[in-house]
Amino acid sequence: MSYSRQSMGSGSRSTRGYEFGRTYVVRPKGKHQATIVWLHGLGDNGSSSSQLLESLPLPNIKWICPTAPSRPVSLLGGFPCTAWFDVGEISEDLQDDIEGLDASAAHIANLLSTEPTDVKVGIGGFSMGAAIALYSTTCYALGRYGTGHPYTINLRATVGLSGWLPGWRSLRSKIESSNEVARRAASIPIMLAHGTSDDVVPYSFGEKSAQSLAMAGFRQLMFKPYEGLGHYTVPKEMDEVVHWLASRLGLEGSR
Repeated sequence: MSYSRQSMGSGSRSTRGYEFGRTYVVRPKGKHQATIVWLHGLGDNGSSSSQLLESLPLPNIKWICPTAPSRPVSLLGGFPCTAWFDVGEISEDLQDDIEGLDASAAHIANLLSTEPTDVKVGIGGFSMGAAIALYSTTCYALGRYGTGHPYTINLRATVGLSGWLPGWRSLRSKIESSNEVARRAASIPIMLAHGTSDDVVPYSFGEKSAQSLAMAGFRQLMFKPYEGLGHYTVPKEMDEVVHWLASRLGLEGSR
């Protein structure tokens, strides 16, 4: 039986009224053990994510691939395109769009909120999608969004490819604020990968993001550099994602 891909209508609006686009679902061809929301990069959509993911040999995973709202993006001089949040120049001095980050993190949490309780849930993404995946992971550890509203999804794994960590400067002090928060941070496995020749999200910012997570107490963190890789994914990298997810989520293999 092959993967079935289905699209769901667009749904919730962010706080500024930007409407999220269509969501694509890749159903598991084996026993459903895990559900992962995968987030595309700037200007892309959920359809291209689903086409990549349905080719991976992970029969026990259901993939949910939403599409970001179309919004004016500062990096592009205000030109509108699909973006999970507004972003200017991507560097360590980046100003975070907390309102946009929270709106997208809440949309992703909503997509995971109806999964069966015996199914493990996770988030992954590429570039800006990796940034919102990591932001969601910090919300999970803190137990709340940037606005203070409670974050209730029990994340079990995060994958970030060619991305960065929003709010990296202040994370450590927030995580160290409570034993419960530190325990959640230490419990979630995170896989990060970044090309050393990335000309969009500098490798040094990806590395700095990984170091910030590790110093904040995210102990189950793997950071993998890819020598000479630009701002894209390669089969070798996706193979690594497959093996990492299968082992970290304890997947049984094909059924």
